[in-house]
Amino acid sequence: MNASDDILLAIDQGTSSTRAIGFTVLGDVAAVEQESFEQIYPGPGWVEHDAEVIWATVMSTGRRVLQRLSESGRTAAAIGITNQRETTILWDRRSGVPIYNAIVWQDRRTAERCRELARAHGETEVSRKTGLRLDPYFSATKIAWILDHVPGARAAATAGHIAFGTVDSFIMWRLTGGKLHLTDATNASRTALYDIAKGCWDQALCEMFTVPMNVLPEVRDSAGKFGVIDKAVLGHALPICGVAGDQQAALVGQACFSAGDVKSTYGTGAFLVLNTAQRFVPSKNRLLNTIAYQLNGVATYALEGSILSAGAAIQWLRDGLGLISQASDVEALAASAPSSGGVYLVPAFTGLGAPYWDPDARAAILGLTRATSRAQIALAALESVAFQTYDLLDAMAADGMRPETLKVDGGMAQNNLLMQRLADVLGVAVRRPMNAESTAFGAACLAGLGCGLYDSLEDIAALSRTETRFEPALSLAERDRQISGWRDALGRVRSI
Repeated sequence: MNASDDILLAIDQGTSSTRAIGFTVLGDVAAVEQESFEQIYPGPGWVEHDAEVIWATVMSTGRRVLQRLSESGRTAAAIGITNQRETTILWDRRSGVPIYNAIVWQDRRTAERCRELARAHGETEVSRKTGLRLDPYFSATKIAWILDHVPGARAAATAGHIAFGTVDSFIMWRLTGGKLHLTDATNASRTALYDIAKGCWDQALCEMFTVPMNVLPEVRDSAGKFGVIDKAVLGHALPICGVAGDQQAALVGQACFSAGDVKSTYGTGAFLVLNTAQRFVPSKNRLLNTIAYQLNGVATYALEGSILSAGAAIQWLRDGLGLISQASDVEALAASAPSSGGVYLVPAFTGLGAPYWDPDARAAILGLTRATSRAQIALAALESVAFQTYDLLDAMAADGMRPETLKVDGGMAQNNLLMQRLADVLGVAVRRPMNAESTAFGAACLAGLGCGLYDSLEDIAALSRTETRFEPALSLAERDRQISGWRDALGRVRSI
C-alpha cells in the first residue's frame, strides 16, 4: 500500500443529505462537509428529490472539502462516488436537464403496475436474471412511469435524446460536463433490468418494463478509471476511480470480503448485506440477490434484505409527532422508559420491504393504553429497527446463512441503546467500527483500488478496526416473547 499523504475524496450522496469526505490512505477523516436537502412528497407513498438540488449539494460539499484540503497543503488523488440506490433520474442528453424530479427508492407509485406485470408475466424471470423482485422499490417501473407521464418523453427517448441513470450516473454526467454516461455493476444490479449472472442489460426485461435500451448507461467495474472531472466543476481535474451503491460501498468499508461476512447499515432505511462470494445463491425466503462489488470483470455476489423505514421512523417522531426536537434526542428519551410496555411501532410508512414485500401495508402503533408515555413510543420506534433486522436474519438463516456476528454502521449505529437492543433481539454480537463513515470510506477504498493507492482488498481489510462490541443480554424466553408480540403487530398492518 502506498503510504503517501494523498487523500481519497468520497462523495456520499444519500437519501436525506450529501456528504463529501476526504480520507487518508490509512482511513482517517481529513475533512468532511455535509448538506441536507428537502424531501418531496407529492402524494401518499410518493417520494421525490429535486435532482438539481442534489447536484448543487454535490458541488458545494465537494468544493468545500477540496478547499479545506488545499489550505492544509493536501491534495486529492482520486474521487469515489457512492449513492442512494434505485433512485431514478431521466435527463435530456442535449441540455443535461432532468425531465422530472428524481423518483426515490422509497417511492411506491408503481405498486399497481408491478402487480399487473406479476399477473401477466409472473416473477420468475425477473428473479432468475436480476435476483430482485417485481416491486416498485427498483428502478425499472420508475423509468417507465416518467416516460409515460412526461409529455413527449417516450418519443424523445425513442429518438435517443433521453438518458437514464441512478444518482451515481447523473453525478458522473455532470462532473464530466456530459462526457460520461456510466454506472457500475452494483448500481446496475438494482434496476431490475440487469442480468447479474451474465453481466449485461437484458433486452427481454427492457421490453417487459417498456424501457428503451438506448437510455441505459454503460456498466463498468466498481473500481477503475471511469473518467476525469472537468476542472471547471470542482476546481480540480480529479480522476473518478470508484463507484458503488451505498450498501455495497458500506460492505467494502466494513471489509466484508469473505463468504458469510455480513453488515447492516442504519440510515433512512436499513440494509443487511451478506457476502456470498462468487455464488449467485437464489433465496427461498424472499430476500434479494445483488452484486456486492465487481473487480477486474469478476462479480462478487451478496444476499440482501432491505428495511424501508429505520431512521425514517425517528424522523417521523421528530417531524410528525414533535416528540423530539432532533433525531439524536431519541436515545435519551427512549432510555428513560424501563420497557416499551407492550407497545409496538410498525413503521410501514411506505409499505414493508424484505422479507414481506407488501407495498400497501401502512404504519401503526399498537398496544397503546392511557398509561403509555412518550418515552415508550420512542423506545418502540427504536425497537422496530431491531425487530425488522431480526426478520431479515431469520430469513437468511432459513436460506442456510447464519452469521454469528453483525457489523453495523450508519448514523443510527451511534445509538448505544439501539445497538444493545439489536444484540438482545438478534441473539448475536453486534460490532461497531471505529470508523463510523463506512459507506463513504468504502467509496474511497474503491477509488484507492482504482488509482493504485491500494494493491488489493487485503490492504483495505488491514485498516478495519472495531470500536465497540455489544453482546446479547436478554433471556431466550423474554426474547421469544418480544418477537412474538412483534409478529402479531406485523400481522395487523399487512395487506397480504
